Amino acid sequence: MGDTIQDSEQSAASHSTSVTRPANDAQPTSEEVWHLPHLPEHIAILCKDLAFRYREAQVFDHVTFHVHRGEFVALTGKNGAGKSTLLKLVVGILEPARGEVLVFGAPPKKQTESIGYVPQHAGFDPAFPIAVKEVVGMGRLSGLARVSRGQKQEEVDWALEQAEVSDLRERRFSALSGGQRRRVLVARALVGHPKLLVLDEPTVNMDAASEKKFYDVLARIKGTTTVLVATHDSDFVSVLADTVLCVGQDVDHPHSVHRHALEQADHAPEELYGGKVVRVRHDIELPDNACCEGKD
Repeated sequence: MGDTIQDSEQSAASHSTSVTRPANDAQPTSEEVWHLPHLPEHIAILCKDLAFRYREAQVFDHVTFHVHRGEFVALTGKNGAGKSTLLKLVVGILEPARGEVLVFGAPPKKQTESIGYVPQHAGFDPAFPIAVKEVVGMGRLSGLARVSRGQKQEEVDWALEQAEVSDLRERRFSALSGGQRRRVLVARALVGHPKLLVLDEPTVNMDAASEKKFYDVLARIKGTTTVLVATHDSDFVSVLADTVLCVGQDVDHPHSVHRHALEQADHAPEELYGGKVVRVRHDIELPDNACCEGKD
């Protein structure tokens, strides 16, 4: 397979890559050929002309963007702008009304083994006596691949260590603090070694110390795992972010997603934000290919 990819890279070196997704195997029109300055296998998320609505309420319209494999992407926007909806479209919980979402070149529902998802609300009954190690082990139940008990235990141990919650493995999930629960849920999402980790406002109601621990966890997987994290702060995002996508920030185009610039924020107090942050420049919109420089 390595030779095949190398040959493909050489053949694509002098021109952009075209990805065709014709419906029902029909001949694609010129609008159905997506020209990218890199190979499809290097793209973690690709949204093309995405539209979605809840009954009469339009949420997204003509949304197009892409995310490179290994990137750390912050998704910002005001409450109600559609951040959670976009994440649910990316992981395959919701279906677009028009357009397409691809995760590593396929519809999200065909990539469940490649996606780890931490929703905004855990959905566990606080009265249910389940231990942390059991919560994390549930992350492996969603996969179709058969694994031995020993292998599953090794994966649970690895995920607990990655999320810095190994010391909590025997504790009841209901007895944990909000920050501890979030890190346990990240461990559950990581147990299957996903290529894409999607997190919906994971640091809401966290204190600064817990937030710092949380982003320390994400720092360890940055680069090896593509991370898409929604944040409630529209002005500052973690310094880990390579890219920021803003939902509903354009008054003239409220149903859109825009790529905005980032700048250093040297004087932002770390104790307030749980670590180093960068400022989002909502006044500087970038083209969707702004992230492509230096990428294969």
